[in-house]
Amino acid sequence: MKRSCLARLAVAATVAVGLVLAGCGGSDSPRGDQADLSVLAMDAPQMQTLKKLTKEHFTDETGIKVDYTLLPENEARERMNREFATQAGTYDVASVSAYEVPIYSDNGWLAPLDPYVKGDESFDQRDVFPNLVSSLTGDDGKTYAEPFYGEGSFLMYRKDLFRRAGLTMPPNPTWEQVADLAARVDGADGASGICLRGLPGWGQNLAPINTVVNTFGGAWYDMNWNARLTSPEFKKAVGFYVDLLRSHGQPGADRMGVLEILDSFVEGKCAMMYDATSLASSIEADGSTVKGKVGYVPAPHERTERAGWLWTWAWGIQQASANKDAAWKFISWASSKEYQEQVGQELGWTSAPAGNRKSLYANPEYQQAAGAWYRQEYTAATDSADPRNPGVTRRPYTGIGFLGIPEFAVLGTAVSEQISAAIAGQQSVDKALDKAQDLAQAAAAKYRGG
Repeated sequence: MKRSCLARLAVAATVAVGLVLAGCGGSDSPRGDQADLSVLAMDAPQMQTLKKLTKEHFTDETGIKVDYTLLPENEARERMNREFATQAGTYDVASVSAYEVPIYSDNGWLAPLDPYVKGDESFDQRDVFPNLVSSLTGDDGKTYAEPFYGEGSFLMYRKDLFRRAGLTMPPNPTWEQVADLAARVDGADGASGICLRGLPGWGQNLAPINTVVNTFGGAWYDMNWNARLTSPEFKKAVGFYVDLLRSHGQPGADRMGVLEILDSFVEGKCAMMYDATSLASSIEADGSTVKGKVGYVPAPHERTERAGWLWTWAWGIQQASANKDAAWKFISWASSKEYQEQVGQELGWTSAPAGNRKSLYANPEYQQAAGAWYRQEYTAATDSADPRNPGVTRRPYTGIGFLGIPEFAVLGTAVSEQISAAIAGQQSVDKALDKAQDLAQAAAAKYRGG
């Protein structure tokens, strides 16, 4: 079966689930009469900043009004899948990721951006990190999205709590070392030993869990597409993650995703946190109770030298949009060096969306403002684990924090729910992975059948 057929089947399943969850009525807001562009994105601090600056720096300059729909990550993905699968045209621009771009472009759901990029020298495509450009390129070699920000992953820790406890963070820690440190610092000043994502979602708890699986020697499938979720390596990795959260993690971990653990860390409730490099700007922002108290080291590893993920939230234009020229004007501003400068000058350089352009890391103002983490952030963005081979065993798929197959949107979410139930103490890790194994085996039947 061709990849495009697989994509339609997988996304159709996601759309069906989304319609059921939405009560089959849908709550999409129609395009307002005053909006020239409608933009759908995940609700994140970087998106809130963009929305705040849009009128003065984009609408007043171009005359193009922008209507934003910002939703929690899982809801944003659900709505985006429905929107693009049906080509409804409700949204002109959406924040797509390195996972969606190959699938959406293969189905003709995204408009190629090459004519715009080539005709806009001021955008300076050569300044964008090549690994991000590659991740947003379709099988036909065309560019389908431009990164708003990019990220790797690293470990953040409270230097003040470690100092009081007489602990030292290794410069390149293993997960076993992290677990030992979490146990020893747990409860210091009322903080949990470590905060990690537990909320279900393939882009929530599975993002960090997959990096643990990779570096512990696990893989979802062997080269014949046989599921390997009950292999000793996979079980050890997931068991380690669940035990670490249950023993020294934050309360209610099964209900906490990236934004929730970020809030906990900023409020001083976590001694350590393993997550996205893009969170550093919020951690070091004015009002953060831990500003200036945090250290940053590479993503923990075990059997691999590197373990961090590579990710980007990027802007893509829906093929059904009737406003493609205006949409490109928005993208060329929101993903530009000019926009980073505007954020830096008005809100401080730590608020600038990072991880997407080389020039930001050569900027002395950003270097000074992001001194605590910018070198680790740059390294994570340019030298993360290899998406083609992130572990120690061969695998038939690409991806670090996700699997680069269309079925993963549905499969990953289902598996994440089983693991989240183990985090909540509702079932054992073995039982969760037994169920996950069956799901994974069924999802890959088409590949085994040729």
